[in-house]
Amino acid sequence: QVQLVESGGGSVQAGGSLRLSCEASGYTFSTYCMAWFRQAPGDKREGVAVISTTGDFTIYADSVKGRFSISRDNAKNRLFLEMHSLKPEESGRYYCAAREHSCTLFGQYDYWGQGTQITVSS
Repeated sequence: QVQLVESGGGSVQAGGSLRLSCEASGYTFSTYCMAWFRQAPGDKREGVAVISTTGDFTIYADSVKGRFSISRDNAKNRLFLEMHSLKPEESGRYYCAAREHSCTLFGQYDYWGQGTQITVSS
């Protein structure tokens, strides 16, 4: 059974930092593209960052470039997202997702976690 479990969310003031983790199980983690998405209430879910199977390339949404960093540990089946200089408009639920092919921020992903909530206060 595939499971993606996010952790590390919470409340932070604007300008602060958080580190999210996603623990994967039930599939061959190292062969899947991994991504982080986020969704604010009333908004569509948007892609934040994606990382290739080996971690050798990454793609970021323009809004987070230079502030967020995605990484993975294939030996431990974990995905990470380091977030700095957070803004209030980045509050929402953050999800990790897995897809076997096409490491992009668009299209359908195969597996999703339940998400972790982030609140950035001004």
